[in-house]
Amino acid sequence: MAPGQERLTGPRATRPREQHRLFWAALAAPGIIWLALLFITPVYAILGIAGGQVNVFGTPIAVWNPLHWSTANLTAAWHDVAGSSAFAGPIIVRTLVYVALASLISLLIAYPAAYFVARFAGRRKGLFLVLLIAPFWISYMMRMLAWIDLLQTNGYVNKALSFLHLISQPVDWLGGLGVTVVLGLVYGYIPYLIVVLYAGLDRIDPALIEAGRDLGLGRVRTFVRVTLPLSRQAILTGMLITVLPMLGDYFTNQLLSGTTGTAMFGNVIDDQLTSSGGVLEGQGAVFSLLFLLVLIAPMIYYVVATNRSSRGAT
Repeated sequence: MAPGQERLTGPRATRPREQHRLFWAALAAPGIIWLALLFITPVYAILGIAGGQVNVFGTPIAVWNPLHWSTANLTAAWHDVAGSSAFAGPIIVRTLVYVALASLISLLIAYPAAYFVARFAGRRKGLFLVLLIAPFWISYMMRMLAWIDLLQTNGYVNKALSFLHLISQPVDWLGGLGVTVVLGLVYGYIPYLIVVLYAGLDRIDPALIEAGRDLGLGRVRTFVRVTLPLSRQAILTGMLITVLPMLGDYFTNQLLSGTTGTAMFGNVIDDQLTSSGGVLEGQGAVFSLLFLLVLIAPMIYYVVATNRSSRGAT
């Protein structure tokens, strides 16, 4: 220590740290308060409707006092899921199947694309990344409308399949096929997965991969033993970003199918909130809250896994 300098110890040493922490807490406070209000206020409004009642005209009445909340809407919603006349149970299972297939297909397509851009694009990384996500700068509705034009019986998809002799007659892709909804989900959400995977793969130190090769591992074993484990966090993040909105999606099915045979859970909530003159809004609010509770589980898992990964890295 240079002459004339004094080492800070005890309370004098912790004071700058506390001031630094308080500064950043004060800087983040407005955003935290704003986000909390945007989350707490809508959720409480949904709770008020879910615990409310319906007047003689069929209009839902929100009840803001928790002591006066009713369980009528919760009971009705539960009967729709697991009762003898349940209709939402099979739709929930269908939604999970659709999302599982769409997320798996998205990962199988997005990972190689992101890996190529991160490892082999060289100086053209930015160009390839822009080319991959440029079509998705167009609004979601416009892209789905373009798919409708392509998937019509006289559209280019049937023409291409007929030219390749893969089909003998045009396929009615928009007639309520589950595969159409699954592919629509893949097309709608895959760019977010590609960007997240690219960011994770691009941060992997090439020296680690070279070390695996120097230890005698082949290309495949190096990928399995080094690259894939190091990209696990990026895969988890990308899947979380894509799976959660897929679970609540209802617009894709409305545009590409519109039939009850391919309805997803988001369609059930949308129908209850917008149909029957508002009579089923209470049940729709309950379904929204149940859906929120289901989504909390993967969010908590993601936070725990991220904390473990960061502790392991340090």
